[in-house]
Amino acid sequence: MTVNPAELNRATLARQLLLAREPLSVTDAVARLVAVQAQHPASPYLALWNRVAGFDPAALDAAFADGSVVKASLLRITLHAARADDYPFLRAAVQPVVRGARYDRRFRETGMEPAEAEALLPGLLAFASVPRTTAEFDGWLAEHAPTTARAALWRTLRSVAPLVHEPAPDAVWSFGPRPVYRAAPGPPPVDEAASSAALPQLVRRCLAGYGPASVADIGQFSLVARGRVREALTMLGEEVVELPGGHRPPLYDLRDAPRPPGDVPAPARLLGMWDNVLLAHADRSRLLPDEYRTAVTRVNGDLLPTLLVDGRVAGVWRAGAGGVEAYAFRALPRGAWQELSAEAEGLTGLLTGRDPEVYRRHHHWWEKLGDVVAERRLLSGPIAG
Repeated sequence: MTVNPAELNRATLARQLLLAREPLSVTDAVARLVAVQAQHPASPYLALWNRVAGFDPAALDAAFADGSVVKASLLRITLHAARADDYPFLRAAVQPVVRGARYDRRFRETGMEPAEAEALLPGLLAFASVPRTTAEFDGWLAEHAPTTARAALWRTLRSVAPLVHEPAPDAVWSFGPRPVYRAAPGPPPVDEAASSAALPQLVRRCLAGYGPASVADIGQFSLVARGRVREALTMLGEEVVELPGGHRPPLYDLRDAPRPPGDVPAPARLLGMWDNVLLAHADRSRLLPDEYRTAVTRVNGDLLPTLLVDGRVAGVWRAGAGGVEAYAFRALPRGAWQELSAEAEGLTGLLTGRDPEVYRRHHHWWEKLGDVVAERRLLSGPIAG
């Protein structure tokens, strides 16, 4: 089956639950998405609201509280929410990437060798058998680590060690601005056999949730080296097919994965900041037109909340004191504005009583959009605090 750009778009949307909201539990939805970007505490909530029929944010609160969903540094060495049952294999698969990235110039400021840092891990994880603050870890390192550059050492250890974030009972979105960590069950921090065994599972799940995908796309999704991705694809054998049609680079997919027609209707959505569907591919043009990429992805890497119209990014949005505002990069038809307004009403319901001006610290970017904005509209009225 040859896949053209429209079909590639719809295939990705179908796997991302963006062709229709589905009646899934929070844990099942997170698993379908492999992991949900959680760099901002609100983002997992917005991701699931966009995808789950009848989404109740209290259900995600409960999942974080009971530990069935955990928040940790995982894919691309950024914070993600993942199903607790999936955390061990995700962690194992990306551990070589984390180690390679975190034993860097800043780590060398400690004057330590990687083996010396990793010798600290058993004691650090025992210390983290109960939730610990950054200040408490600093005190532990002051006693156990032979370096004055403890901030640099902690930056490395908090990524290399299997630590998850502890929810804050009084936080609006389950996690507050000051992280609290605890040790997570799973493979040891250094286990090459576990990493190799986990990688095919990660590639399989990536294709199921974000495919079809090239080797470069899978590498972008996980930061796993392309050579290791190719090895994992080979290990999956007949589970994976290369799609015909002379795609360059080649596209791979699970043999029986859904690939709907390119003209299937795609409803409008208001995606949150850093939504993984816009970050998971080396070639983002399947959802993000090249001419809008620099407007949506700011110079420091911030990925703004986006308007998704007919399956592609068509602008950005923000929630302010006056309501939800949309900034379209092209003239949109009346029907699209009606869909976006309906979505904004739902978003208002999600934000009411939680965070009426979600992502407010990033609102300065809207003043720098410039001529790319073709239309600006208020989609909903004031949101109750």
